[in-house]
Amino acid sequence: MATVLADSDSQRSAQGAAQPEAVVVRFAGDSGDGMQLTGGQFTLSTALAGNDLATFPDFPAEIRAPQGTLFGVSAFQINFGSTSIETAGDQPDVLVAMNPAALKTNVEALKPGGLIIADSGEFTKRNLEKAKYEVSPLDDGSLSKWNLLAFDISALTLESVKPFGLGNKEALRCKNMWTLGLALWMFDRDRAPLIEWLKGKFAKNPVLADANIAALNAGHAYGETAEIGGQVKKLHLDPVASTPGLYRTVTGADAIAYGLVAGAQLAGLKMFFGGYPITPASSILHNLAKLKEFGVTTFRGGRRDCRDLFGHWCELCRAAGRDLLVGPRHRTQG
Repeated sequence: MATVLADSDSQRSAQGAAQPEAVVVRFAGDSGDGMQLTGGQFTLSTALAGNDLATFPDFPAEIRAPQGTLFGVSAFQINFGSTSIETAGDQPDVLVAMNPAALKTNVEALKPGGLIIADSGEFTKRNLEKAKYEVSPLDDGSLSKWNLLAFDISALTLESVKPFGLGNKEALRCKNMWTLGLALWMFDRDRAPLIEWLKGKFAKNPVLADANIAALNAGHAYGETAEIGGQVKKLHLDPVASTPGLYRTVTGADAIAYGLVAGAQLAGLKMFFGGYPITPASSILHNLAKLKEFGVTTFRGGRRDCRDLFGHWCELCRAAGRDLLVGPRHRTQG
C-alpha cells in the first residue's frame, strides 16, 4: 500500500499514481484495551467522511482471559474506501498491535509489505512470555517482510494525561484514544465528532472526558510532528457518491436484537433474554432492554447465574418434549 507505506524515494514519488481505492485496518489488543470501542469510533469517523465500509469485530476466545494471553486477544477490522465495499477484507494493510499477544495472533494475516504499529511499552519480558515469544519480535528481524513502526504508546499516553491526576490504571485506559488519534491523522479524519462523543460518554465525569480528549489529540499530534512520514503518509480517500437522505447506523448487535424481537412478534410469543455483561452479549442485552414494550423481558446476571438459569430452561424444555440445540454461547447468554 504505497500511499501509506513508503520505504524509498521511488515509492514516495509514485504515491500519486498508486492511490488505493480501499484500505483494510485491524486494531488488536487485550480484551481490556478497548479495541471494539476504538474500531467502532474509527468506523463512525469513516462513515462521516463519506467512505463506504464493512467491519468485522473479533472477540476473545475466552471470557475474562488472563491479561496479555493469546486467547484473550480482541480485534476489530474495517475495510473502507472510495468505492463500493462488500466485505471486511481478507488481509489487512495496517495492523495496530497493542501487545505481543495481539501481534502474534494477527500478524500472519497482514499483507506482505503492510504496516505494523506496535506499542513497544507492552513488549515486556512477562508479556512476551505470555505470548510464547522467546525474544522480542520487534528486535529479532522476524517482522522483516512488513514495515514496522514501534514506539511506546503507553508512555506517550501517560504523559498526555498527566495533568488530569489519574491513577496509572485509569491513565492507561486512555491508550485506545491515543491510538485512535494517530489513526485519525493517518487517514485524514475529523476529530470533532469523536470529541463530542467523549464529552457525552463521560458527561458525569468531565475529568475522564478531558483526559481521553487529551490522549486523542496527543496521538493525532504525534502523527503530525514526530517525523514518521518516511513510513507513514497521511492518506485521504474520497467519499463514495451516495443518495441524499436520512441514514441510520445498525450494528450486528442491533440487527440481532431487532431480528429476535421481530421473530417473537411474528410467532405471537413473549421473549426472555438472560445475559452476562460482556461483549457481545451485553450489547444485545442493552438493545433488548430498550424494547420491553414488545413483550421482551431481560435479565442481567453473572456467569453462574446465566449458566444456572439457562440450565433450568433447558430442563423445562426437555420435560416439555422440546428438541434443543445448545452451543458454547450458553455460557454468556441464552
